[in-house]
Amino acid sequence: MTGPRLEGLLALVAFGLTIPAANWLIGNVGTVCPPQSPCLIPVAPAAAGFVMAPSGVLMIGMALVLRDLVQRRLGVGWAWAAIVAGTALSALLAPPSLVLASAAAFLLSETADLLVYTPLQRRNLVVAVLASGAVGLVVDSIFFLLIAFGDLGFLPGQVLGKLWMVLLALPLTAWLRRADMRRGLEPA
Repeated sequence: MTGPRLEGLLALVAFGLTIPAANWLIGNVGTVCPPQSPCLIPVAPAAAGFVMAPSGVLMIGMALVLRDLVQRRLGVGWAWAAIVAGTALSALLAPPSLVLASAAAFLLSETADLLVYTPLQRRNLVVAVLASGAVGLVVDSIFFLLIAFGDLGFLPGQVLGKLWMVLLALPLTAWLRRADMRRGLEPA
């Protein structure tokens, strides 16, 4: 198996693992875990303490970047298959109260990510990952919060938590682009 194909398969596996990890985090890890509510983590300082977000945001931010890497290495067909499989996995693994919100938000955000990433990736990979991640994280946050809780109270935290993960991935994305150029690789 060639390097780029193996890298794509590893990104695909990691992408799939972000879904159960997000669902586990939201119910088990946080600085605050109120009864009948998601566990929360601080994502930024605020005037009255911290901006808080459900802990699963970290994995969803990572999922947006990993989906881009799946597409880069394996192609758009694999990316669509990963979105469909991820949506099904999200529905199967989400807590019963969050199944619809988790699956719908995942499907819509990953589709938005793909639609933004695809035309940009050949011109500038880092910009493509940043732009598609920004669009995907906003779509995911809005739909998840509206469907799950009927309110956007956690929207700033959701957006910031996911954005941190996208921003943390940008140096790796830049390194990947330089490595691709050295190896003479084009996106799949």
